[in-house]
Amino acid sequence: MDDCVFCNIIAGKIPSATVYEDEEVKVILDRFPGNEGHLLVMPKQHVENIYALDDALAAKLFQTVIKAAKAQKKALHLTDMNLVQNNGPLAGQTVPHFHIHLIPRTEGDNIHMTWAQMDLTDEQIEAMRTKIADALKD
Repeated sequence: MDDCVFCNIIAGKIPSATVYEDEEVKVILDRFPGNEGHLLVMPKQHVENIYALDDALAAKLFQTVIKAAKAQKKALHLTDMNLVQNNGPLAGQTVPHFHIHLIPRTEGDNIHMTWAQMDLTDEQIEAMRTKIADALKD
């Protein structure tokens, strides 16, 4: 896709700091990181979001995430990190090409990933559990 920044990075039209790549996946340093060593893992095939991923590509991506996370831990002497994957603008997805952020965490960094917790009743939880469990049967 000509207007996709990640497709252009994958095609070599936009330079990137590539740390790993194979025939299906590319791993780059985020150009605007939350912390030093922040990586992006993306499929080379244009896939807009998690809903468009097939099982085989999802498995390959997550295998690469684990490999990259272990390399980050070794290279940066990490103990903590966040995996972040956003789908759609309301969820913070700014590039419509599936990607997973691997964000190293350090003491005193300025990264905040919290939300106001809801206090649901047992009935609300059961209604949601049933709705999602039934959808998984389809």
